[in-house]
Amino acid sequence: MKLIDRKTDRAILTRFMSMFPVTAILGPRQCGKTTLARTLSADAYFDLENPQDLARLAQPQLALEDLTGLIIIDEIQRLPDLFPLLRHLVDQGKKQKFVILGSASRDLIRQSSESLAGRIAYFPLGGLRQSDVDPGDVKALWLRGGLPRSFLAASDSNSLLWRNQYVTTFLERDIPQLGITIPARTLRRFWTMLSHYHGQILNYAELSRSFGVSDMTIRKYCDILEGTFMIRILQPWSVNTGKRLVKRPKLYLRDSGVLHALMSIETMEQLQASPRLGASWEGFALESVCRTLDKNDGELYFWHTHAGAELDLFWQAGGRNWGVEFKYEDAPRLTRSMKTAVEDLTLERLWVVYPGKAAYRLTETIQVIPFTDIRDTWIYG
Repeated sequence: MKLIDRKTDRAILTRFMSMFPVTAILGPRQCGKTTLARTLSADAYFDLENPQDLARLAQPQLALEDLTGLIIIDEIQRLPDLFPLLRHLVDQGKKQKFVILGSASRDLIRQSSESLAGRIAYFPLGGLRQSDVDPGDVKALWLRGGLPRSFLAASDSNSLLWRNQYVTTFLERDIPQLGITIPARTLRRFWTMLSHYHGQILNYAELSRSFGVSDMTIRKYCDILEGTFMIRILQPWSVNTGKRLVKRPKLYLRDSGVLHALMSIETMEQLQASPRLGASWEGFALESVCRTLDKNDGELYFWHTHAGAELDLFWQAGGRNWGVEFKYEDAPRLTRSMKTAVEDLTLERLWVVYPGKAAYRLTETIQVIPFTDIRDTWIYG
């Protein structure tokens, strides 16, 4: 399989490693964590899915305390008892740096933060970035998603076959390993149902009625998929403008390829004919923008009034407010909703991202930019 040089992710990872004794690479299975880690010059590498490496760590202190340099531990969630030991080793002041890899974000963060507070940095690694691929491959990235094996498949049909198997493996293997006893068939049906809510306001009560379970069960299922990097739940931004605001969250499937697999979309022609085309592109573009922002998930929001004004993505940085709107159109025009968002949220700038090729201004504050301009240095420019 072709190896794609993920320069941006390597640069971010290297920066974290220079500042913290322990760096955790988090992300969904098959997003490239191990491949990225193997580009580092490690002095010792442990893969806890390898029985030999697992046996080597049967006495972890004896195995680790005499090592020096960079030590990589893959699938560390299999041995959560290692975290207190890592704290001990780090506090000894030895010449050791640790990079740990794991797939289950919420549990891994909780377990590690309890022992390694102030000693660990978390680097969420998603699929391939737009900047990782050639401009001519952006449509393939949208259709197939950013999981490397899906994107690099020999054909669209092979890519879809791989993604379908990926979903099955996730449900039948990964979820039970996290201690979750929900039947795979149940969670698959729920996940497929969520794909039809992609890009929409999430109504837990409506979902619970459709699925025949309680609101709390729906929230639990969403928490599972969010905690394993499968979905993104954007919370609404609440500001006292005197207007009635939508206060329910908005849901996106993070990987567009997984979304299309759940919707049984194999080719770009099928995607172009889908009534969910706009929502698919919005989620793909939104995820790409989120990857370029130096923000945690809890710092990103959307804004929506009951009168119809909305903003797809909102955040604060440098003491100012910023926003992005996504339009699957040939040439977006100025709308009342955009003007309302700028005024009510006092936006420093509003970018309107679209799939065209020309950048232009709608007002001094509102700028239309092509999706292909969303590179890793575009923001605040």
